[in-house]
Amino acid sequence: MAKKRKLIDHTEWVKLNGDKQNIRVYTYDKKAPVLLFLHGGPGVCDRHWVLHYQKKLAENYTMVFWDQRASGKSYKYFKTKKQDLSVELYKSDAKQLIDYLCKKFKKDKIVVFGHSWGTVLGTPVCYEYPDHIAAYIGQGQVVNGEMNEDLSYKFVMEEAAKAKDKKVIKALKDHPPVKGVYDDYAIMRTQRDALSKYGGEEWKNRGGMVQTLIIPFLKFDGYHIWDLPKYAKGALYLTDILWPDVISCDFFKSVPELKMPVLMTIGCHDYNTPFEAARQWYDVLKAPRKEWVWFEDSAHSPIKEEPDAWYTAVKTFLDSLDLK
Repeated sequence: MAKKRKLIDHTEWVKLNGDKQNIRVYTYDKKAPVLLFLHGGPGVCDRHWVLHYQKKLAENYTMVFWDQRASGKSYKYFKTKKQDLSVELYKSDAKQLIDYLCKKFKKDKIVVFGHSWGTVLGTPVCYEYPDHIAAYIGQGQVVNGEMNEDLSYKFVMEEAAKAKDKKVIKALKDHPPVKGVYDDYAIMRTQRDALSKYGGEEWKNRGGMVQTLIIPFLKFDGYHIWDLPKYAKGALYLTDILWPDVISCDFFKSVPELKMPVLMTIGCHDYNTPFEAARQWYDVLKAPRKEWVWFEDSAHSPIKEEPDAWYTAVKTFLDSLDLK
């Protein structure tokens, strides 16, 4: 009879650029290749639902979840708003964490996953720090902030016209994003709510923020009820503070190549980070190996919208690499 393996599941605090941040390690074998998940948002942590849908990866890999600076468990009530936050600082945090994980698990390289805002970090980190990264896997891939918002706005307006949704049309028609920026947060919130209603955020589960974010946070393993205020405060604050950095990104110019294998897992209906932009960048990206997998019943998050198909695509890709 085969010996049953013991699950290794713990959280710890890691100091990155002087700031204590929380990670969770989940694996059956601490010698297995390491997978680092970079969550979206900014500030929208995902360890709870990634584990809910994809914990099978831990049978062959060490999964590491990171609540980034001022996000989720790493949010600090009295310090967050005193920090000078920028994409550059988050990238530096990520590089320090990668170094820490390589040392902790005795690895030369690890695999980096990026989702949405996580791709704003993960893509340039892979470009700038290739010697420590074995592969890059993206979903909800951001490539150009201004293009992203123009395509997303156009999608909502076209869908609203088809649905004869006068309320959305009236609210948005005179307020398109200018260089990726809306008139104010209320206009952007209206656009994002309509995006969810029309399937550009999740294709089948078209609920609002409560259904797609809050309920999973409370229902799935990973957080406690007392973490919710920090989660909400971090997400709202970081979206406002970091949005100019998100909009200014342009990987057509700044990331023309990656020196590791690349897998794109893209939903056919994604208009949060529109798939057209991601595909244009992918087509000109230079990489030693690159693969693109479409998910026909997904929008922004195939990892949870089509969990079995996403697991199969990612596991097949990872198994084909010479990971140690």
